[in-house]
Amino acid sequence: MNKQWKGLLFFSAIFIILIAIISIITEKWVILSLGVGFLFGFAIQKGDLCGSSAMSEVILMRDGSKLFGIWIAILSSMVLFAIFNLFGVIELAPKKMIWLSSIVGGVIFGVGTVLGGGCISGCMYKGATGNINSIVALLTIPVGIAMVDYGPLQSVNKYLLSFVINGTDGKAITLHSLLGVPFWVVVLVLLILTLLAIYLREKKKTKRNFGKKDRFQFSNIFTKSWKPWQAGIAIGLIAMMAWLSSLLVGRNYPLGVTHGVSYTYQALIENNVKFIYEKPQPKPQAENVNKQEQQVLKEKKTERTSMPEPRKLNLWLILLSVGFLLGAFISGKMSGQTKLLPKEPSQTLIAAIGGLLIGIGAGFATGCIIGNIISGWAMLSIGMFIFGIFTLLANWATAYFYLMGGTKISGK
Repeated sequence: MNKQWKGLLFFSAIFIILIAIISIITEKWVILSLGVGFLFGFAIQKGDLCGSSAMSEVILMRDGSKLFGIWIAILSSMVLFAIFNLFGVIELAPKKMIWLSSIVGGVIFGVGTVLGGGCISGCMYKGATGNINSIVALLTIPVGIAMVDYGPLQSVNKYLLSFVINGTDGKAITLHSLLGVPFWVVVLVLLILTLLAIYLREKKKTKRNFGKKDRFQFSNIFTKSWKPWQAGIAIGLIAMMAWLSSLLVGRNYPLGVTHGVSYTYQALIENNVKFIYEKPQPKPQAENVNKQEQQVLKEKKTERTSMPEPRKLNLWLILLSVGFLLGAFISGKMSGQTKLLPKEPSQTLIAAIGGLLIGIGAGFATGCIIGNIISGWAMLSIGMFIFGIFTLLANWATAYFYLMGGTKISGK
């Protein structure tokens, strides 16, 4: 085991370095998302930080440590977003308040996460380490998304999206816009309140566990599981890296996996696709091109209209998802957690149904735990607050009735 984790660490380091070198030499910056995804999958597996489990364990085991880890991921992202926004490096891009989509999508998504055994990122890292139910759910998730984006639920989706509320300036409604204060002010207040809560909690814990200290070993970083809050900090850092990486290819948003999974599925089964991986180039103005060039453009346009429009797939999101799976697999191998976990056929069938619901819910809500809660809450989007609340309530209700049989489980 000692040699194995060192070998895997060496592979990981070489993998990340090669990605950086190839990106610089070729100037194909989209390749960087493969490395960002690798780090993201590695960190989330190490912390076992599945959004669904984080919610469910609050009522199943009266354990809120993972939910707190999710909050730390949000807060870490938030702090970095505020810093980079103040320096003008990034422009905040909160999602709009599509309130009905957030409610309907959140409820369906929350139910699906319990039946499927995880959120989308949870199914990804659990599937990468051998959980059969998660693998099956991961196969049906993109089907659910496709049903919303291109299939029989497309008209329903358009109807739900029509219920949108914007601010007076036409922009998305956020907590700081409602309060009438700068983004960084709200972030600073939330940071101070969180640090104060941690201090008071640790003060009590120190009195109970005075003299008990864990000895630090470097190998534990790679061979042991991380505490949820540690994984949360790592995810916040990676979220900022993801945003900077995505800006290089014309995408202005941090982490998100919903459409990465969907696009990967489409890239495998569709023939007529077009990969988007660079910043869009400005269209030539008619007065700036001669008649011959105008004729060429006209012929190309005619040719395109006679053929089905190719489905545009964001390569950055695809590579992020591929890197995520690889990073989660390597992380699991390092700690000896990668092994095939067969399940009862009935459970696997339920997981497949859960995956379908997860995809449908994420499709309606335009995202999942990562894109809507970690990234969306970090930008203080009111619409994403609505999604998160309804996801949590639906998750708890399903866990209570389905997993607990409608009865209380005694606490520790």
